[in-house]
Amino acid sequence: MAVTAKSFQLWRSQIAPNDTVSDLCRKAGIKRSTLGQQLVRGKVAVATIVSIARAYGLHPVEALGNFEGYRDLPGGMREPTDAELISQVSHIDILRLVVARSRDEEAAGRPVQLDLASFPHQTSVRGWIDAIDTGDLRQALAGKTGIAPQNLSAQLTAGRLTPELALEAARLAGVSLASGLVVTNLITPSEGGWPAEGRHRALGRKSDADLVLLARDRLDGLGKALKKLELAHSRDQDLWENLG
Repeated sequence: MAVTAKSFQLWRSQIAPNDTVSDLCRKAGIKRSTLGQQLVRGKVAVATIVSIARAYGLHPVEALGNFEGYRDLPGGMREPTDAELISQVSHIDILRLVVARSRDEEAAGRPVQLDLASFPHQTSVRGWIDAIDTGDLRQALAGKTGIAPQNLSAQLTAGRLTPELALEAARLAGVSLASGLVVTNLITPSEGGWPAEGRHRALGRKSDADLVLLARDRLDGLGKALKKLELAHSRDQDLWENLG
């Protein structure tokens, strides 16, 4: 959900009353033409707000709270759940931990010592949605925002989610309103209130059995995704062969 150009101009006059639009863009690392086009269209991208906030030493979440559609964001920020934290651990790291646990029977219940890959990763968005979904989140999100289910599915498959959808998904699921903005890489984990060692601690609280089941589910999902790619590749090959 972009913010209106009018509300943006009011906000920028408050945070940088003596700076021109050119000054703003130079400090934020934004092309003058990009912001100019957004202002002409009457809609300024949320990513632009985040970049400018950072450039002026403002917290992005607090900055977004100045705009319609995001006013509840600052007050709705809290620590992510264990399920959210674990959704941002790659399947490779899950498997590494299963192997490490098999060699150390006392590892369960302790913070993970492995160096986990950074996130967001390739399946961050879908993984997060799955982690907060109690059964009908996708349908509820489509109904609430008016997005067609197939378009929502396409975004998730591509590992994307608009800020509007990410925020509304968090509202519907009752989790931290900043979480969706973290997993879509709009704001950093620290800006979204995600503890630096949160994923390590959440994994440490998993029993050996739960960890193995988690690995199974991740591999099952990976297998299905790879199978789809193989089928798509096979269809493309058949098409080219038929074309001669």
